[in-house]
Amino acid sequence: MNKRLGRIGSLIVTGAVLGFAVCLAVSFDFGSFLICMLLALGFIMMTAGFAAESGDDARAASITAMAFACVYAVLVLIVYFTQTTVVHLQLPTDREAVYLDFSRSGLMFYLDLLGYGLMALSTFFTGLTVRAKSKADRWLKALLLLHSAFFPGCFLLPMLGVFPPVAAGEMGAGGTVALLFWCAYFLPVGALAYRHFGTKRN
Repeated sequence: MNKRLGRIGSLIVTGAVLGFAVCLAVSFDFGSFLICMLLALGFIMMTAGFAAESGDDARAASITAMAFACVYAVLVLIVYFTQTTVVHLQLPTDREAVYLDFSRSGLMFYLDLLGYGLMALSTFFTGLTVRAKSKADRWLKALLLLHSAFFPGCFLLPMLGVFPPVAAGEMGAGGTVALLFWCAYFLPVGALAYRHFGTKRN
């Protein structure tokens, strides 16, 4: 059951990242929001799968990874549930939109960055638990560990005023390119994790 849950989570992560990239390419924001909520759920399942197979010597790292994964999921679910309900259905005023509308690079945008920064920390601690016995697992471990490099930017850049509030729909192509780069990076993580949980081990 542990490996099966981890594999299902990895499949969800892989499909969600691919779907997110497609939504970005065609500028389908509502679809992106829905998929990111699915990604969060799949990520918890995938992380739990890694935690279940970690040995006693990696127990603290696996617990830390799960804790960061859960906080990430709570933050992004709040952000995207807000976008698909309050923002999508109730059409907030300009004053409210500065805080609630993700596309305005305001509060919801910053909470989203914080969430993905914590996701990066989660993958780092998960990477510490992976026992790489094959070339594919060594790649998986490396990608998980190196993904933590996204944390400083997600955590510090909002504090430095790099993303000032903008008018709706004016975030620009730079943000899309950055997100597509992240998709290209994280897609192999989901695929390799799916392979990892499907491999028989002694």
